[in-house]
Amino acid sequence: MILCQHKLSRSNRDKLQQFVAITGASDKNALQALKASDWQLEAAFDVFYSQPQPRSNDPYSDMILAEGISVLCSDLQVEPQDIVTLVLSWHMNAATACEFSKEEFFGGLHALGVDSIGKLQEKLSFMRSELKDEQKFHEIYNFAFGWAKEKGQKSLALDTAIGMWQLLFAEREWPLVNHWCDFLQDRHNKAISKDTWAQLLEFARTVDPALSNYDAEGAWPYLIDEFVEYLYDKSVVEK
Repeated sequence: MILCQHKLSRSNRDKLQQFVAITGASDKNALQALKASDWQLEAAFDVFYSQPQPRSNDPYSDMILAEGISVLCSDLQVEPQDIVTLVLSWHMNAATACEFSKEEFFGGLHALGVDSIGKLQEKLSFMRSELKDEQKFHEIYNFAFGWAKEKGQKSLALDTAIGMWQLLFAEREWPLVNHWCDFLQDRHNKAISKDTWAQLLEFARTVDPALSNYDAEGAWPYLIDEFVEYLYDKSVVEK
């Protein structure tokens, strides 16, 4: 098949490589799907996934994994760490970061009303704007916890949680986010529970950065109460 690739135009050779990277198909099956769709990449995906796939003992045989997502990001002209990839994963209801099942991928495209990579790229500005919507940001924030945690784990690894908070709160401009991350590394150094994840957004949303309306008798998780004491101790805010 490598010899056959030399007979293809550069454009078609690139499409073949993209198709293989995203779908994990063999060169032969990729070539068949692309030829059947007149070398239209998006149509070739439909052709490939509409055909019965050979049974495999590999649980990832029907998945788009990190390499394929990297190719997809390249086609969309975004970096894999761009927050818009999180919003895209939210639309696809992806169970895990850095992978899409066939159902998630095509379900997400359908939900977004697109049927090509070009149209998906045109949706990127819309997806970024969704982060400015209070309710959608709340949904994306809560989605991020399950999406980012390791399979089979109930909590989110601290380093991962910190990375996600810095990414998400860059959109909401919470002034205390870096202090929160420093506090966790200095005083907590443990995985983050789902309750702490959810309550922090509520804290950031309802308590002003000067803590003037912070209620010490409120029902905040102990970790947030400790964070407030940390802010006082470090003279970040006046008690």
